Amino acid sequence: MPGGLKRVIPQLVTLVFLVGLVSLFFPTFLQVEYSGGRFVGPVIDVLKRGAPVALLAIGMTLVVATRGIDLSVGTVIAISGAVGAATIASGYGLVPALVTAIAAGLAAGLFNGILVAFIGIQPIVATLILMISGRGIAQLITEGRILTFNLPSFAFLGSGDVLGIPVPVWIWVLTAALVIFLVRRTALGLLIESIGVNRRASALAGVNARVLLIAVYMASGFCAALAGIIITADIRGADANNAGLWLELDAVLATVIGGNSLMGGRFSISAAVIGAMIIQTIDTGILLAGFPSEYNLVIKAVLVVIILVLQSPNITGDLKFLKQNLFAGRAKPEARQEAGK
Repeated sequence: MPGGLKRVIPQLVTLVFLVGLVSLFFPTFLQVEYSGGRFVGPVIDVLKRGAPVALLAIGMTLVVATRGIDLSVGTVIAISGAVGAATIASGYGLVPALVTAIAAGLAAGLFNGILVAFIGIQPIVATLILMISGRGIAQLITEGRILTFNLPSFAFLGSGDVLGIPVPVWIWVLTAALVIFLVRRTALGLLIESIGVNRRASALAGVNARVLLIAVYMASGFCAALAGIIITADIRGADANNAGLWLELDAVLATVIGGNSLMGGRFSISAAVIGAMIIQTIDTGILLAGFPSEYNLVIKAVLVVIILVLQSPNITGDLKFLKQNLFAGRAKPEARQEAGK
């Protein structure tokens, strides 16, 4: 079995189990139809609505691999969305809006990277600074209101479709594929992992840890900018107060559910995006099952805890040990029979 596939088996099993569980409450959950030139159905909604968290999980995984964390991604969504909408409202077209929105995300990542790599501030504190102040910046850009616009080409990025599949799905899938190619087909992934395992040792070995740290935080900012563009394009407006609110927590959860350790080191982008789909499946399943909205967060938290416990190395190690003992116990009588012969 290929190592990459073996790495994501726990996440795939979890996702299949959740899909089956949701299907018990909502039998048509897996039903996909082709209508009006596009595929429609709850599963397509999961793939589309999970796009922002999937994108955030890609960037978050790279940061976590260096033993860091980025709590500012939700705020960067608000900033990038506000900058893109303000650019359109100023009379510019699609390309300037995309460039300025992505530039805002990269600038935010550069700011976080400099604080962590050069000034030496702990990642959780460095990114908390932007998390707190950034939403205020977004509100200043939008002047405290929802900044709406009417540019069909930009709105297409949030609500359009290509070959019947929603554009947000294409964006997160292609982004994940590109990042996986870069970190697994080049030495970049190994260098990132080396920083997470032992930053000082990797620096002594000739790895430019500072440049790589800035690069991963800028990658996180870039992914957050893409998520901000999708969210803003979907509602055709920038909501600085609510855009990306608390999504940084879902991004961290998706990364951890993907089996990526917060202690840094080895990482898996594919497992992280599956973790994002797990979270979105939970959200959609709770909604479709008709549970009262006030219970949604509690139910989601309980399910996430159960998933993390089942994926815990301690639990899986104990189960493996128990399995080995059971097989050993069954083998003993057979061994005695052979000895008697």
